[in-house]
Amino acid sequence: MGKSWIAPLIIGVLGAAILIALGIWQVQRLNWKQDIIAQIDARMTDVPAALPAVPNAQEHRFQPVEMNGQADTQELHVLVSHKQMGAGFKIITGFQDTSGRKVLLDQGFVRAADKDRARLGLRGQVVGNLHWPDDRNASTPENDQAGNMWFARDLQSMAEILGTEPVLVVLRSATQMDPSITPLPLDSAAIANNHLNYAITWFSLAAVWLGMTAFWLWRIRRRTI
Repeated sequence: MGKSWIAPLIIGVLGAAILIALGIWQVQRLNWKQDIIAQIDARMTDVPAALPAVPNAQEHRFQPVEMNGQADTQELHVLVSHKQMGAGFKIITGFQDTSGRKVLLDQGFVRAADKDRARLGLRGQVVGNLHWPDDRNASTPENDQAGNMWFARDLQSMAEILGTEPVLVVLRSATQMDPSITPLPLDSAAIANNHLNYAITWFSLAAVWLGMTAFWLWRIRRRTI
């Protein structure tokens, strides 16, 4: 091995080591994220409890709750697209619990054609999960409150319109509800977990880097023969 091999070897080994280390880090992040998602899944399906006295996102996010009472007939319509059902709306109403509290209830999805149809009232026992949605991004239009066309679930504004606490429960099941509404219970499917793809990318780059290093050394060897 001549001196001309030293620099390519150092560059090749160091570069591959860095890329492999990044891949290993992403595998560690993958395991960490899977543990977090498993904890969220377990929390979502835990035994439901009564509404907390003062719900907050840090302590009570995804907590299952059970209520008894009746939903209001006034609806707010949030435009969404569902993979299996197409374009439609989430139906948000107030829900009056027998304890005297009134909160927002995300009843679920209706097709666009069913948005304005008369519906049976939701009443009885309701089980759902507390949620603080983050629907808005840089491209989300402003909500048209006057036209009842919402593009994001703005809890404060919705609560003011419906006369409720700014607390949202996403329905999981109910004793009685309209058959045109399909509940969309919370699950972990929407939680991003791309660490496996990132790990594969870094390991693939390490393999390419080593291949390029081998080719470089082969070219050097050819020149010295």
